[in-house]
Amino acid sequence: MEPRLVGPGPYRATRLWNEIIELFRAGMPLRKHRCRFKSYERCFKASEAVDCLHELLGSNQNFGPEVTRNQTVKLLKKFLKNHVIEDIKGRWGKEDFQDDGHLYRFPPSSPLKPYPKKPSCGKEVIKFPDWNELEAGTSQEHIPVKSVTMNSELWYKRHSIAIGEVPACKLVFRRELTQANIEEIWKSMTLSRLQKVLGLDCLDEVLDTKLVNSKHIVQNAYNVNKQGIVTLEDKSKELPHWILSAMKCLANWPSCSDLKQPAYSGFERDVFKTIVDYFGQMKEPLLTFHFFDVFVSVLGLLQKHSKAVEALQITCLLLPPENRKRLQLLVRMMARVSFNKDLPPLSESVRTRTLMVQAFSRCILCSKDEMDLDELLAAKLVSFLMDNYQEILSVPSALKSSIEEHVVHLQRVQIKYAGADTDATFPAPSFCHQVSTDEFEYQRATGSQEPLAALLEEIAMNKEISVKDKKKKLKQFQKSYPEVYRVRFPTPETEAVLFPEKTKQKSPILMWALKKPFQPFHRTRSFRM
Repeated sequence: MEPRLVGPGPYRATRLWNEIIELFRAGMPLRKHRCRFKSYERCFKASEAVDCLHELLGSNQNFGPEVTRNQTVKLLKKFLKNHVIEDIKGRWGKEDFQDDGHLYRFPPSSPLKPYPKKPSCGKEVIKFPDWNELEAGTSQEHIPVKSVTMNSELWYKRHSIAIGEVPACKLVFRRELTQANIEEIWKSMTLSRLQKVLGLDCLDEVLDTKLVNSKHIVQNAYNVNKQGIVTLEDKSKELPHWILSAMKCLANWPSCSDLKQPAYSGFERDVFKTIVDYFGQMKEPLLTFHFFDVFVSVLGLLQKHSKAVEALQITCLLLPPENRKRLQLLVRMMARVSFNKDLPPLSESVRTRTLMVQAFSRCILCSKDEMDLDELLAAKLVSFLMDNYQEILSVPSALKSSIEEHVVHLQRVQIKYAGADTDATFPAPSFCHQVSTDEFEYQRATGSQEPLAALLEEIAMNKEISVKDKKKKLKQFQKSYPEVYRVRFPTPETEAVLFPEKTKQKSPILMWALKKPFQPFHRTRSFRM
């Protein structure tokens, strides 16, 4: 079985779990082993399982070579707990797996996780204000209307539509946009862009849009300092000064401006431990529980670097401002520490970069419910964040420009011509709704049959084509779409109504000849005069 890239979409963590189980069962060598003077068939040592799974995860593009042996052991503990494997005596259910010589085997079938069914939330399409709607008490007479005559050349140049004389137009004055209107526009267009980048038909299964706060998006886009870090309106939500000083100390080592560096050895490790303890005590990760599924879904785009960066830019824009600021400061410190050659090693056995990922991945991303692949998925995301933090944690300029242009367009006085819709080029983004299977089948049937029924009716009622051509077209339609044809013409009688039989009037001479009785031929004599 070849590993495959699990792309973005709903239940990505569950799909990854099931695929790893299938790959592990297919790739783990099974042999005969002896234990306490007894032989066991088709089993493996714990250390052999660690070797095999570690190599499998490292070569899998969904996880990558940064997966450590320790993380592999933790995953095998979860395999034992979930009865993916069992010991040679059939025991399972505890996470007591160790990287040693104990013997394990596969049960007859390793249980795959079913895809959960999320409760359908009644998602409301974000409704834009009706900009052409008049205020209460305002009549149409108050809108100034000015007659305008245009020649065809000017009309074609401005509108690129049908050429002709336009007798009149009117000026449509838009309502003044409130701050709430602008925030809803930001939310709508941001989520619409995220859905497009992820390539999903619907965001329902990876994100509950009701939990997205439009105020947070606007604050994250505009309340930033020169370094691009979010500035908070509520100063009580800032990081404590001593944590900021500790982070600056490690990031700028050995130039610590805020702290006087003590002389004892190991000071940098104590500072690092202080930072780890502070972020480890948070009740919720920086990326929040609500956005776990959408961030896991973005991981499916890491093979497409530019799309992954844009998707993370947009998703990080949805965070609460205090979370976004802490994420910016933390990831920036992690990246600087990882590349700081002047900083003494913070661990004797683990590289600094790996240590950064292991220490902070869980406080950045984890699920509210216990997930079996949390640690591996978080490590993958954090590694990508560290490598691209400057780009990912900045405001997406293209999105910001498009939204600002749209807002300016809505605020501008519009010239509306007869038969032209001034807002046709700016459709309001909308979100799809989850429907039942029966409703989907009904919509699919009716959605395709209604145009066909209209086409059949047009053929049947068309008086400009000959009877021969009409019969030919109807026969072809009946052959291609028998069900639609049967609805319109359930019986031969209903079909015959289209072709009434014409009564042929017989010629009067022929009628007279037929009325005379048959007379035999008589030979007559001719008389000569």
